Amino acid sequence: MEPLLKIIDLHATVEGKKILNGINLEIYPGEIHAIMGPNGSGKSTLASVLAGKPGYEVTGGQVYFMGKNLLELKPEERAREGLFLAFQHPVEIPGVTLVNFLKTAVEEIYKHRGLEPPSAAQFLRLLREKKEMLEFDMKIENRSVNEGFSGGEKKKNEMLQLAVLDPKLAILDEIDSGLDVDALREVANGVNKIKNENNAFLLITHYQRLLNYVVPDKVHILYKGQIIMSGDKNLALEVEERGYDWIKNNETV
Repeated sequence: MEPLLKIIDLHATVEGKKILNGINLEIYPGEIHAIMGPNGSGKSTLASVLAGKPGYEVTGGQVYFMGKNLLELKPEERAREGLFLAFQHPVEIPGVTLVNFLKTAVEEIYKHRGLEPPSAAQFLRLLREKKEMLEFDMKIENRSVNEGFSGGEKKKNEMLQLAVLDPKLAILDEIDSGLDVDALREVANGVNKIKNENNAFLLITHYQRLLNYVVPDKVHILYKGQIIMSGDKNLALEVEERGYDWIKNNETV
């Protein structure tokens, strides 16, 4: 089986400053990976580089997504291919309703795959089915995207987008940030329901608490732009107990 995502010795800079210093990672279909690390370790930079966010310069290495050279694709092409990034701080889009936003995105994905886009009725049925699957009772379809949303609503909105767009790889950049326990459970429940044998998740987080609800297959510790440790969920528990100072004192491990 080929990996969905294969990162080989990835180096990147932001405004001339080196942030990623040789990332190596493979993610296979059906897997959930978690990346943890202290502030400034490069977690969000990695997510941004994979999504093709402007301002991040790749200075070395290779990235393959479903066998294609990811770094040669524009951000919108990466999204159409099935790469999804849930932002740490979701942006507001005044004047654009969630229904229209999602319908346009779905149409672009269908066209990219050579398929006939769904009719308005078919799309609304799809949206309703995904809301029911996620057990979301939010009535946000006709509100502007994220405008006036609480932190929890924004994160749950991203889970709904994820369910509707059905990507191959979902990168969730600190999706647990600012959530209370109930909202965290809802978001985690969404991940567990969306995950299947054909897709994969990359969870980026500071804390172990998200991993109480979404059990990762692998946990990686990122420090100074490199993955210095990998293991199962027990590694996350150890970091939670001993803190990141323990990592800094064992960076040669």
